[in-house]
Amino acid sequence: DGNAKAVWFKNAGGAELAANVTASRSRLALAFETTPDRLLTEVLRRLDTPQPVVDATNAPAQEVVEGDPDLTALPVHLQHGFDGAPYISASMDFTRDPAREATNIGIRRMMLRGRREAGVDLNAPSDLQAIYRAAVARKERLPIAFVVGSHPVDHVAAAMRLPGDELALLASLRGAPLPVVKCKTNDLRVPADAEYVLEGYLDERGYVEPEGPYGEFLGYYGALKTNPVFHLTAITHRTDPVFQTATISGKRLDRTDTAQLNAIRVEVSVWRALAAAVGEVVAVYATPSGGGAFNLRASVRQRVPGEARNAIGAVFATPVNVKHVFIVDPDVDVFSDEQVDWALATRFQADRDLVVASGFRAMPLDPSLRGAKTGSKAGFDLTLPFGERTGIESRPPEPPRYEGRRFDSVELALADGPKFFVELMTARASRDGREIVRELERLRGSGTLERDAEGRYVYRPAAASR
Repeated sequence: DGNAKAVWFKNAGGAELAANVTASRSRLALAFETTPDRLLTEVLRRLDTPQPVVDATNAPAQEVVEGDPDLTALPVHLQHGFDGAPYISASMDFTRDPAREATNIGIRRMMLRGRREAGVDLNAPSDLQAIYRAAVARKERLPIAFVVGSHPVDHVAAAMRLPGDELALLASLRGAPLPVVKCKTNDLRVPADAEYVLEGYLDERGYVEPEGPYGEFLGYYGALKTNPVFHLTAITHRTDPVFQTATISGKRLDRTDTAQLNAIRVEVSVWRALAAAVGEVVAVYATPSGGGAFNLRASVRQRVPGEARNAIGAVFATPVNVKHVFIVDPDVDVFSDEQVDWALATRFQADRDLVVASGFRAMPLDPSLRGAKTGSKAGFDLTLPFGERTGIESRPPEPPRYEGRRFDSVELALADGPKFFVELMTARASRDGREIVRELERLRGSGTLERDAEGRYVYRPAAASR
């Protein structure tokens, strides 16, 4: 709980087990071959760069086909103290949507009910929920395959909800052709390089069996629910597979897989919405300490008055359930808690800069709803008023930077134009400014030195003759 590192257990019940693989922005950036501050930009770039899905001639995921498939033989464990049973938590689900004739991919937990049965949580609105409800209405089983252990990039893709065939989405985010293989007991195609594949179906009975409780991604338990039942028909895996588990809850949500994956999903949706609503989007960050879903920061470069408010409205309208939006100027680093706190403290007045609206669609797992079906949102405009960045009062103090032309005297430097003290130091190549003080004292005594409204020194020789 709260481990900052990825862990790899070499002997977990006779098998190898990896955990916390995607539970940090730095590790996700490593998977995308970039840096944490460039992660979102790289994800967006790959989303706009299609890659093919190809049938594999060799499928490591099917090197071993279990003769007697048994979920309890896998290295599953009780993740939270009051969970209903051991869970498989890093399972990516693959189904086929007959209405769209496309593969749908998501991430679903699986609560073990027996050797070949598991409960699958389908309470939250999702594409898979709609696909399954349609199958139940037709009184049909829904073929499904769960991939456990795959490229970290695949988990980012599975967390997203984008139109089109989502195998192509996996390929795009990998930045390379995606090799796939058909399952052994159904016609679904899955990544050929997966560690484990659990094949089966969701039965046609619908939401009939108890599932849970479970420690949810917002840091609270989710109550017992009724959910569909998965029936196992096959387990295939590599010769030397590594099973994977995802961290979901705990006291440090920022160190969980779900929070980090949620954050990227939210950031992609928000970036695209902001790009259509304002002049220039500089950065977007969904804070993982809030589960990666509810609290979002964005910096924008405003072209006209009111764009910060437009940005707030654009985020409110996205389908990703953001509750609290903080809009800042480009001089504030959205990844810095300290800088955002400074902007909140010094650029925000609640009666002027707070936007509150209610009646929005809400995430059912949000404990603050207290049973309500809709929720409210708050937008915090932490930007300086448009056009008011010219005065000295709006400039954050910084260490001196010695740049500019050199002059033989303070008089010549000031004759070139008004200057701040640091600019006079540059002009005279001064190390600490003491000799500048002496020269300014002489000019002041001669009546030729003034100050402008910004605090710059101004040389006015004519003033001495008045």
